[in-house]
Amino acid sequence: MIRQRSAESCKVIFTQLQKHNGFIALTMSRNALTGTRIRDQRQRLGVKQADLARRAGISASYLNLIEHNRRRIGGKLVLDLSRALGVEPSVLTEGAETALLAALQEAAADRPQARAEVDDVEDFAGRFPGWAALLMEQSARVAELQRNVEGLTDRLTHDPFLSTALHEVLSTVTAIRSSAAILADTKDIDPEWQARFLRNIRDDAHRLGHGAEALVRHLDQSEGASSAPGTPQEEFERMLEGVSYHLADLERALPVSPKALANAQPQLNSAPARQLAEAHFERYASDAAKLPLADFERALRGCAFDPARVAAAFGVPLGTVLRRWASLPAQGGARPGLVVCDGSGAITFRKPTDGFALPRFGAICPLWPLFRALTQPTVPLREVVELGERAPQRFLAYAVCEPSHPEGFDGPQVFEATMLILPEGHVPFPPGQKHPIGTGCRICPRTACAARREPSLLSEGM
Repeated sequence: MIRQRSAESCKVIFTQLQKHNGFIALTMSRNALTGTRIRDQRQRLGVKQADLARRAGISASYLNLIEHNRRRIGGKLVLDLSRALGVEPSVLTEGAETALLAALQEAAADRPQARAEVDDVEDFAGRFPGWAALLMEQSARVAELQRNVEGLTDRLTHDPFLSTALHEVLSTVTAIRSSAAILADTKDIDPEWQARFLRNIRDDAHRLGHGAEALVRHLDQSEGASSAPGTPQEEFERMLEGVSYHLADLERALPVSPKALANAQPQLNSAPARQLAEAHFERYASDAAKLPLADFERALRGCAFDPARVAAAFGVPLGTVLRRWASLPAQGGARPGLVVCDGSGAITFRKPTDGFALPRFGAICPLWPLFRALTQPTVPLREVVELGERAPQRFLAYAVCEPSHPEGFDGPQVFEATMLILPEGHVPFPPGQKHPIGTGCRICPRTACAARREPSLLSEGM
């Protein structure tokens, strides 16, 4: 009889749990933040702890331990408490703490030498939600500052305008100092020469003032300001970013003239920027004619997203397929990135993707498949790469270097390497080893790297 009643009780409990989809897992695992959510719901409704405990059929002292995440809580008890509070069970078992736990785990992974108790992260967040939120905020702030350091370091090191402006300021200061030293050290200077030196100091002072103002304006401008002065390459890139790198006008059967389209772009204020755009539009139109949008998307799916098979099906170079893939219209989620460089390794085109920093100028990590492709012309490369040590992200990179002879047999052979960057989840990744890479030595925290050229600003002790 006892066994029969026990079986019937278990059957009733099992039936109740089945009414709540996915809730059986609650009997097998502990969610340390459930107690915090129970307490928050009770206080929000203005229910006393003793009253809620009586409705749920437990003691007030036991409920107090649950609310402070010091006791396990099973599926039936959660159901009883949810009915007593008049809420769905998911309100108590699921919440916004997922992001909090992920941030704490990320912070622990970023500093393994701290030996944080990762297994107890839920218990810590449940007992000390304020401290946990503070750690999450500080971790996000550190990540933001690190990104700022990366951008500023790249800009201060390689920005051509900044380098020229600083050189002008230093040259002017040196000229003023030299003229002033002559006036101060020469006692019997001819009045005519004295007047000449004073005019030089005055003119150099005006030049120094103008140079300093231009330098301050350049440093103060925001990175994304469309009106900010910059290089022609920056103008061109801002224009492409505004249309998500997809040019609908060039997808038509009878596209507009690339030159007319470049001249019609309001973001392009300089002639060199329009020349860059015109050259890009001509190549874009050529790629679109060889790989029509609908046919290309259908071929990508039919070839299991293998760019080499797509290139063979259309009879086009692999680099054309990689460029075309990067130009597809955005349809939500992370977009593919694209980097193109010439034979010297200088970046000539860059389309960034989330999580994969693309320096605007030189000093890029030499471990990128893009640069290895330069040493193996016509050999296609495919590699799963991992970028960064702080919450590292994986990407699938396709790279190829293709030579051309624009001036015929008597002209030089020109090399161009192209790398497509696909974020994780965009396509299935092949099995195999992932290869750690960085952005640039100055802003890469990896210490054990055979390709390191200089110490990192983000390393310990810097």
